[in-house]
Amino acid sequence: MNQTPRGLNRTLLIIIGLLLTLTGLHGLLLVALPRTYAEGWHTVATAAQSQVEDLLEATTLAGQQDSWLWIVVVLVMIALVLLMAGWIAVQGRGRAGVFVRGQCGGPDDGAAADGTSGAARRAVPGTVTLSASVPEQFMRQALAGRNDLVSVHVSTWEPVRTGSADAAWRGHGAGLQIKVQPRLGAAPRRIAEDIAQTVQHMDAALGQHGPVVIHLAAGARTRMSRAERVR
Repeated sequence: MNQTPRGLNRTLLIIIGLLLTLTGLHGLLLVALPRTYAEGWHTVATAAQSQVEDLLEATTLAGQQDSWLWIVVVLVMIALVLLMAGWIAVQGRGRAGVFVRGQCGGPDDGAAADGTSGAARRAVPGTVTLSASVPEQFMRQALAGRNDLVSVHVSTWEPVRTGSADAAWRGHGAGLQIKVQPRLGAAPRRIAEDIAQTVQHMDAALGQHGPVVIHLAAGARTRMSRAERVR
């Protein structure tokens, strides 16, 4: 459900990690080998500086003091800033603020239970909206008292079309991601079955359902937590 570009993020992390590793290795060699590596690096840096100065002089227009390459550098930096802004914008894309939204009521409502005709008791049509916080709080409260869970995180993601043709009202049910960290020694299958049963109770209470992803995660809090049973 999460539309974050994980492949791109991993590639950037690898590139940044390699650059930082090379920088650290470079500094370590400068300190550890001041005669051989440092002198060689000084020779290479001096030659590179000379080549850059020659290039800047060769690209300086007549009557100007600076090279036109600085304009190219500025344009490249602006492009990098725009790319970084776009990259930040796509992080975590897919989150939804509305769990379900649909129409209810209308001229086809049936007669009331007290015998009043349908024409006299027609409901006013309107829109029913359930915020994403409704199912999130429902699941958090339902799982809050469990001793076999270290943490519970519930999030709502992009809605998908659900509902049947004969439903009283139809809408777009969003998907839920339920991420829990079991306590050390807890039974993951039992936890997943209990969460699935809780989701069914929530669907029955709200009258709407959507796709649900149950993610059992392990982290530092899980490893440091106290076991509730003998393994």
